[in-house]
Amino acid sequence: MKKVAILGSTGSIGTQAVDIIERNPDRFTVTALAARGNVPLIHEQASRLKPRIAALYDEEAARELRRLLPPEVAVLAGEAGVTAAAAESGADICLTAMVGAAGLVPTMAAIDAGVDIALANKETLVCAGVLVTDRARQKGIRIIPVDSEHNALFQSLAGHDRAHLKRLIITASGGPFWKRPIEELGDVTPEQAVRHPRWNMGRKISIDSATLMNKALEVIEASRLFDVPQEKISVLIHPESIVHSMVEYIDGSIIAQLATTDMRIPIAYALAYPERIDHPAEPLDLGKIGGLTFFEPNEDRFRALTLARRALSIGGTMPAVMSAANEQAVDLFLERKIGFLSIVRLVDEIMGRHTALPGASLSEIIQADRWARHETKIVGENI
Repeated sequence: MKKVAILGSTGSIGTQAVDIIERNPDRFTVTALAARGNVPLIHEQASRLKPRIAALYDEEAARELRRLLPPEVAVLAGEAGVTAAAAESGADICLTAMVGAAGLVPTMAAIDAGVDIALANKETLVCAGVLVTDRARQKGIRIIPVDSEHNALFQSLAGHDRAHLKRLIITASGGPFWKRPIEELGDVTPEQAVRHPRWNMGRKISIDSATLMNKALEVIEASRLFDVPQEKISVLIHPESIVHSMVEYIDGSIIAQLATTDMRIPIAYALAYPERIDHPAEPLDLGKIGGLTFFEPNEDRFRALTLARRALSIGGTMPAVMSAANEQAVDLFLERKIGFLSIVRLVDEIMGRHTALPGASLSEIIQADRWARHETKIVGENI
C-alpha cells in the first residue's frame, strides 16, 4: 500500500489523482491533501479519503475547513501548513500539483523528509532545478515527472545509455491560435485563450499553452530534470497531441511515447512507478486517427521559446524571474488589465531589468521570484 500526499488536490491534476486513487484502494491511501482555498471540494475529498492532514494556503479558508472536519484530521494553514502536508504526513510519495512557484518550498521539504516526488509543478524545476535535483540525488529520492511531455521523455529514456542520447524532442499542441496570424491576436479574450483544442486543463496552463510559454518552461524543466544541455532539446508542434514527446539516439532511432489526451495516464504511471496499473483511459486507436503531423515552431512568433533559451544560458535566478513574471502577467491578462500579446512582451521586459545571481540559494531564488512578481504587476498595470 503506497501512501500519497497530494498538493493541489482541488485542481485538475489533483482531482484526477484522487480518481485514480479511489479506483485503486488496494494500492494507495492518502495521508495528506493540500490546496489553495477551495473549502467545499477539499472538505468533500477529506471526508472520503480521511487523510491525516488537510492544509490550505488561505488561512481564513483553513479556519472554515477546521470547523467542518473531525478532529482526527489536522487542518493546517499557510505555506507552513502545506509544507507540513508534504513532509510530515508519513507519505511515501508526494504529488506536487500546486500552480506556480507555490510548490517549490513544499517540494524541497518533502525531499528532505525522504519522500519521493511525483512532479506536476514545472515551475519548481524552472525556478530551482539545480538545487532540487542535487538535493534529490543526495537524499536518494526519485523525481518522477507527471507532465505528459516529461513523463513521455522519462519512459523513452528508460533502460538506455545516456551516452547514446542525441536530443530530446518535446511536442506541443500549439494551443488554440497557432495557425492564426499574429495580427489577429491582439483582441483575444481570456475565454478564448483558455479554450484548449485538445486538453482539459486549468486556466493558467491553458494560457501558457496558447502563448507556448508552457513549452518554454518545459525546455528549462527538461534540461534540469534530465541534465541535458539546451542545444540537445527541440520543440515540435504536434496538433494531434498523440505523441507526447520523443527521444532521438545517435544511431538515428527515435523512441516515442504515445497515448490519448488523458492526464490520468501519466499521473497513474508516476504514482504507481515502477509498476503500471490498469485504469479507464480511452485506448489509443491509431487506425481511427489516420495521421500524425509535426511542424517546426516559428520562434519569431513564439518568443517564449527564445526567452527560455536565454534564461537557461544566463542561469542563476533568471529562470525563476521568467517563471514568476509569466505567472503575474497571466494573472493580469485574466483580469483584463493587459492584452494577450502583452504577456510574453512583459516577461521579456522584466527579464531585461533583472541582473541574475549565479549559483543562487533557495532564499535568493524566492526573493527573485517576489521581485519579479512585484515588478511585473507595476509595469503591467501601467501599460
